[in-house]
Amino acid sequence: MMGPDLGDLGAFAAVARHRSFRGAARVQGVSASALSEAMRRLEARLGVRLLNRTTRSVTPTEAGTRLLERLVPALGAVSGALDAVNSFRDSPAGTLRLNVPTIVARLVLPPIAAEFLRAYPGIALEVSAEDSFIDVLAAGFDAGVRYDERLEKDMIAVPIGPRVQRFAAAAAPPYLAAHGRPAHPRDLLGHACIRHRFASGVALPWEFERNGEIVRLSPAGPLVANTLELELAAALAGLGIVYTFEECLAGALAEGAMAPVLEEWWQSFSGPFLYYAGRRHMPAPLRAFVDFIKARPAG
Repeated sequence: MMGPDLGDLGAFAAVARHRSFRGAARVQGVSASALSEAMRRLEARLGVRLLNRTTRSVTPTEAGTRLLERLVPALGAVSGALDAVNSFRDSPAGTLRLNVPTIVARLVLPPIAAEFLRAYPGIALEVSAEDSFIDVLAAGFDAGVRYDERLEKDMIAVPIGPRVQRFAAAAAPPYLAAHGRPAHPRDLLGHACIRHRFASGVALPWEFERNGEIVRLSPAGPLVANTLELELAAALAGLGIVYTFEECLAGALAEGAMAPVLEEWWQSFSGPFLYYAGRRHMPAPLRAFVDFIKARPAG
């Protein structure tokens, strides 16, 4: 009898790690139905149930857990063996999977990705942009991009993109004409403020700094959203003050559609890092990307 298909085994490992068909499908770049069909084939061939499925969760059975423990290193060895062929190519080939925050996908990655893909036409880049803090390796990614306070232990970090960034507060001139301009961050408690909430449900406090003094507060306002487009549109419409990455406001500030607020209090912070496991064997696409990032001029 023929053994299980390697692709079906890979599908099982992805679903089991993510505990979700939809999450695994997003990373694998296939449909959830394709993964479900692969699982049906694999379980039928092995004659044992590997996953417990409910409407709310997907968890490995005891048999699935045992298989996953041995399968993950085996799949890694197969991947490494196939990747070794890359050393015989003029240019590396394969797929590089990155997990990055949405703001990095918007502001930092586009020019880097374009230059990298032109330099390495044999590499395909798959990017998952999300703001939840996950174990990128366990989720099937080759590397991640995070800001320094979110870097995981035992990982190698390489600076990527601008080395210093700032949060900036701004509002449309009509809003400031009607409500006045705050002179101190605490004045924001009396203003309409447009807040950002992450997918996890967390809305971080606004933090300002001047001459060593740090002020943290959580102002209220007419809108809380998890999409930057909606937050900026609300600010441009004069609904309140927004506080976000300075790069997101640069165009509106330059055009006069928004005016800076509390500029002397805008807080600077370290730019993002590419991080990856410090293992002996690094897949050729990741090695090429790390070397490319290191060779780029610092932002």
